[in-house]
Amino acid sequence: MHLAACPAVPIAPGRRISVVGCSGAGKTTLSRHLAQHLGYRHIELDALYHQPGWQPLATDLFQQSVAVATEGDGWVVEGNYSAVRPQILEQADMVIWLDLPRPTVIRQVLWRTLRRLFRRQTLWNGNHERWTNLFSLRAEESILVWSWTRHAKYRQRYAEEMRNAPAHRHYVRLDSRQAINDFLAKLPTR
Repeated sequence: MHLAACPAVPIAPGRRISVVGCSGAGKTTLSRHLAQHLGYRHIELDALYHQPGWQPLATDLFQQSVAVATEGDGWVVEGNYSAVRPQILEQADMVIWLDLPRPTVIRQVLWRTLRRLFRRQTLWNGNHERWTNLFSLRAEESILVWSWTRHAKYRQRYAEEMRNAPAHRHYVRLDSRQAINDFLAKLPTR
C-alpha cells in the first residue's frame, strides 16, 4: 500500500517504522510520539552516529550499532543516513516521509537551533550546538545550510524510494503540520 498523503481512514501502524525527512521537518518529535503511543522503542540515528566531540562513528561500527538497535519488532527509527538506509529498509514495514515545504523546515530548524544554543542543551553523547556553526556557510557545519541544500535531494530520494518500494512496505507521505496532526489523530489505540 503506497499512500500519497495522509490516509482518510486509520491504518494499522507497522511493527518496524522508519521516519525520514529533511533536518528540521519534525522527525524526532513524531518518532517519539509514535514510539510512546505504540509502546515501541525509539531509535535516533543521530545518537548512534555522533560520538563525543561530534566525531562520526566509523561506518562498519555504525551499521553494527543499527543492527543491534533494530533487532526484533516494535521500533521507530528516525534518520536519513545512507550508510544504514538499506539495512533499515530491509526490515521496515512502514516508512513515514515528512515532506514539509522548505520554508517550514528552515523556520523549524532555525528555532530549534537557537533554542538549543541559548539553553546549552546537551545533545547526543555530550555534544552541544556551536554558535560558529550557526553562521557557517558549509553544509557539514551548519544545520541550516544542510537543511536548505538537502531539501530537494531528500524529496527526490524518498519519492523514488516510494515509487520503487515492494508492496509489503507501506509509505505515508506527510506534507504539512496539519497532515502530521491528522495522521496522529487517526492512529488506532493499542
